[in-house]
Amino acid sequence: QVQLVESGGGLVQAGGSLRLSCAASGGTFSNYNMGWFRQGPGKEREFVAAITRSGSRTLYTNSVKGRFTISRDNAENTVYLQMNSLKPEDAAVYYCAADPTVLLSLLPQRYDYWGQGTQVTVSS
Repeated sequence: QVQLVESGGGLVQAGGSLRLSCAASGGTFSNYNMGWFRQGPGKEREFVAAITRSGSRTLYTNSVKGRFTISRDNAENTVYLQMNSLKPEDAAVYYCAADPTVLLSLLPQRYDYWGQGTQVTVSS
């Protein structure tokens, strides 16, 4: 059983940056592809980014390409999401999730374990 705890959310002005962290425990972190998802008010949960077990490959939704960077530190059991040039439409609760399957996926149903989320608010 993997436990995931996100941190790093907060209030930022448009154009600013935040770095989200997700600390994993209770499992072998390097056995999981990791993903970030977000859910805005009145919206469905949507895929943001994912990274393979080794960190060699990443996947992003089009709206964050060039602005967000996902990375991981397997020695620290942590995955990160560096968010630059934030826009008001990026405001949401951000969740990290762990996927035990081999291929990177943007589908929430492929991810078995989820954190509790961290709020990101972007003021215009």
